[in-house]
Amino acid sequence: MTLLWTLALMVAAYLIGSLSFAVIVSRLMGLDDPRAYGSGNPGATNVLRSGNKKAAALTLLFDALKGLVPVALVGAFGDRLGLGPDATDNAAALVGLAAFLGHLWPVFFGFKGGKGVATAAGVLLGFHPLLGLITLLLWLLVAYTTRYSSLAALIAAGLAPLIQVIGWDPSLATLALAVMSALLIARHRANIDKLLRGQESRIGQKAAPTPPDTTPARKARKK
Repeated sequence: MTLLWTLALMVAAYLIGSLSFAVIVSRLMGLDDPRAYGSGNPGATNVLRSGNKKAAALTLLFDALKGLVPVALVGAFGDRLGLGPDATDNAAALVGLAAFLGHLWPVFFGFKGGKGVATAAGVLLGFHPLLGLITLLLWLLVAYTTRYSSLAALIAAGLAPLIQVIGWDPSLATLALAVMSALLIARHRANIDKLLRGQESRIGQKAAPTPPDTTPARKARKK
């Protein structure tokens, strides 16, 4: 029964994670699709390049919440579902990983999602608030000093599993965190290349205007 509950919760978390709030918020606020400008990444940093700070803040908030809420709910109601303390922690870790995977490969958006920074932070805050705060502060420190969101994410992701091992006993949560960190770093391959070439965009830098669509279909629609 524990396994069935865990699998059901993971599916629910994946579906929640599949809500791409960068796209949803941009549509609701009448902005361009974030997948069509800047880095093309449907995340808060790229939405900020639209020049709309409110849209970026809302994207960041909801992307974090979709990682935090499922994990926090499992932790709060695990006993009522018949899960013991250890099973609850394991289920929370797996649910957090499922929400993160939903953000990376969202079923509602053609399996083309973001890089998972905000969602991963939400998962950490939901599973262990202190670990989440330490990782978040590390991200803020690097982002503030360098103005590179990608570099901050890479450093925070690389150190988060180490912080977990040093501060807490290794567990399934450590493995789930290591998987999230590896995937997050892998999703930043293009950013790593740009950082090495000195071409990475800084936080708050506005995206270049999207070039006009000059395809025959577009011209036909204009006529």
